[in-house]
Amino acid sequence: MLSAGVLAWIGAVFLVAGFVKGVVGMGLPTVAMGLLAVTMPPAQAAALLLIPSLVTNLWQLLAGPSFGGLCKRLWTMMAGVMLGTVAGAGLLTGTHTGAASVGLGAALVLYAILGLAKVGFTTPARHEALISPLVGVATGLVTGATGVFVIPAVPYLQSLRLEKEDLIQALGLSFTVSTAALAIGLFRTGALASPSAQLVGSVAALVPALAGMFAGQALRQTMSVETFRTVFFAGLLALGGYLAVEVVL
Repeated sequence: MLSAGVLAWIGAVFLVAGFVKGVVGMGLPTVAMGLLAVTMPPAQAAALLLIPSLVTNLWQLLAGPSFGGLCKRLWTMMAGVMLGTVAGAGLLTGTHTGAASVGLGAALVLYAILGLAKVGFTTPARHEALISPLVGVATGLVTGATGVFVIPAVPYLQSLRLEKEDLIQALGLSFTVSTAALAIGLFRTGALASPSAQLVGSVAALVPALAGMFAGQALRQTMSVETFRTVFFAGLLALGGYLAVEVVL
């Protein structure tokens, strides 16, 4: 049984994580996994974030303007995400999760610095058929090791030069598939020791996550494209920096 203090901490974590997601379209699993690791093992934290992550990402996916087009364009990437995550889910309960988190954080920091410096890159449409499934598998393996879905999916989707709302929706698609795959992988590896109790906890965490996300979305709607771009990369920088150092704190 979790103490009242731990329950309050979990609620606060998901409120903050939901707000970050509402503003920049991502960050819920990164923030939640990093902060929850203070009080619980990574696999337990991943189990708690399943429902909030699935629901908020479905909301983000279905609220956008280009659902059909994005699914058609990105389906090979999503297949790769599913395969890679299910195959790599056992890494989350292994002994090298700390090193994986540091590497992920460093990659996020580098990408964010390049973005803030406006050193961008573009993936030509003719190369998408080859690159998309490879990015998907790599993202899945990183998800299996860390419970975080952002590398290399986010830089790749950003390189497609999508419109602001299409990028937000594409992130929602990628993160929805990643969450579903992570749930399957955790179940297959036995990481969900007591599925019923963990499901109840995950459903309860949905309330503060949604509250935070709605507040963040309201703020995002007032931003210009350039402001959104700055906030997007600043968010990546903060999240990456936290991941890179929280292991040694």
